[in-house]
Amino acid sequence: MTSLRRIHSWLPLLRRACTQSCQRAAPTTSTSSSSSSCTSSLLHTAQHAAAGRRLSSLHVRTFALSAGRLKNTDDFITGLNEEEEEDEGDEDFIGDEEVEELFQQQAPAGIREGQHRVFIVHPDVKWGSRKQHLTTAELMMAEAVGLVNTLDNWRVVDKIIMSTKTPEKKKIFGKGNFQALTEKIRQTAGINAVFVNVERLSPLSERELEEAWGVKVFDRYSVVLHIFRCNARTKEAKLQISLAEIPLLRSRLKNEIANFDQQGGGSRYIGGSGETLLEIQQRLLKEREMKIRSALEKLRRKRHLLRSQRKHKEFPVVSVLGYTNCGKTTLIKALTGDSGLQPRNQLFATLDVTVHAGQLPSHMTVLYVDTIGFLSQLPHQLIDSFSATLEDIKYSDLLVHVRDISHPETVNQKANVQNVLKNLQIPDRLLSSMIEVYNKIDLIDNYQFTEPHALPISALEGRGLEELKKAVEEEIVNSTGKHILDLQVDLGTPQLSWLYKEATVQDVQVNADEGSAVVKVIISTAAYGRYKKLFAGR
Repeated sequence: MTSLRRIHSWLPLLRRACTQSCQRAAPTTSTSSSSSSCTSSLLHTAQHAAAGRRLSSLHVRTFALSAGRLKNTDDFITGLNEEEEEDEGDEDFIGDEEVEELFQQQAPAGIREGQHRVFIVHPDVKWGSRKQHLTTAELMMAEAVGLVNTLDNWRVVDKIIMSTKTPEKKKIFGKGNFQALTEKIRQTAGINAVFVNVERLSPLSERELEEAWGVKVFDRYSVVLHIFRCNARTKEAKLQISLAEIPLLRSRLKNEIANFDQQGGGSRYIGGSGETLLEIQQRLLKEREMKIRSALEKLRRKRHLLRSQRKHKEFPVVSVLGYTNCGKTTLIKALTGDSGLQPRNQLFATLDVTVHAGQLPSHMTVLYVDTIGFLSQLPHQLIDSFSATLEDIKYSDLLVHVRDISHPETVNQKANVQNVLKNLQIPDRLLSSMIEVYNKIDLIDNYQFTEPHALPISALEGRGLEELKKAVEEEIVNSTGKHILDLQVDLGTPQLSWLYKEATVQDVQVNADEGSAVVKVIISTAAYGRYKKLFAGR
């Protein structure tokens, strides 16, 4: 029945494809009758036809970065908070309703339906390239439980860690272990899903496991993607998730068609179109993928424009990154005082890049970028789908790596973050200057700081934040080529007001008798050049 429901959801699109194919195949004199024949074969799907036509005419609009509320800055920074006004006249415009329709229509069948009472299986690989060296099976199981508990209406009923020497096989485990596992799953009352804690199951493995256990089977990719889906709020996030779901839908397509074939319909040609059901679905998926990629490319160009504007305004950008739920959002709220930020003790609570302004001890304004959290054992396809978001990290002036130092897997989490940064091809200058922050020291009794290369803080209690701000300021001055200068100014000219506007004024020593002042400033090379040109000889 699942496969039939899935096939039924495609029928509006098949109706369009069928009609178009019949029109192409028939002579001009018989076009009307051919179209009528195709239409009548799918007459019972007429109520869905409008949805299909809307999807077929879906156009890509330019859309903007959704950013957090910025405080105590000029109009430019304040404008970064809100989605820019969309141009209704743009032929590439994509609206909220169309994105939402695409987002909801594409949700993988089975994972979003009703409550899930889950049995978790963690394959403990004993040797080989898939063996985990920086963690333990128990800690990996604890993270899997955390993923399930993040979702509403999902509950862990039971769990098991089972050894395997053959993780590459279709059934993952050897014959004896698989038989014992199957018996345990079938004897566990009340479960309706199994979560196999591996990066990705092949379509064939998924099908065989579901047939053996009699319930829906999920892997790490599908569970994490569902968490993303539940937390998506903006068009940007929804489009990126829709792109990440394409491989999942494509890999399951053959399984669904195979099931449908058993009922005698999967390999038949549709309405004389010359295409089988499988071929039509593959083509529709490809068309959908191209539309999403086109929209995300426009997003990438929009981000590039925003970055150019920030660079022109010379606001230093600090990207705050780390493993999911390490406290990034809480830290940025503490550094900026932004009341609009609402941190949640939840995996992947942040899916969109948000920008928040804060001041350093010198009164220099910087922009803190809150990024999506990282996670171990995620396929490159999922990371690639969020490349437009993660690309912002590459163009920062400084990176701050936040670690949950209270977590038993903190070393493994650091290694995973470093691997992701390596895959993103982050410049060496950013990696070498990256500040490492040990967060959540309030959760460790009598914490003793012994690591000279890291800064211990408690973002929740505000401990260590002044030391962190000073470290950020020092690195920003070094990385951006700003200068700390003492400038002699004439108080009868606009020099001082200009410096307040274009630089960071740290101190002013006034000489009332001479009508002058010595001003200590942090100023960029470009701004200092403009200053000398404007006030030469004064």
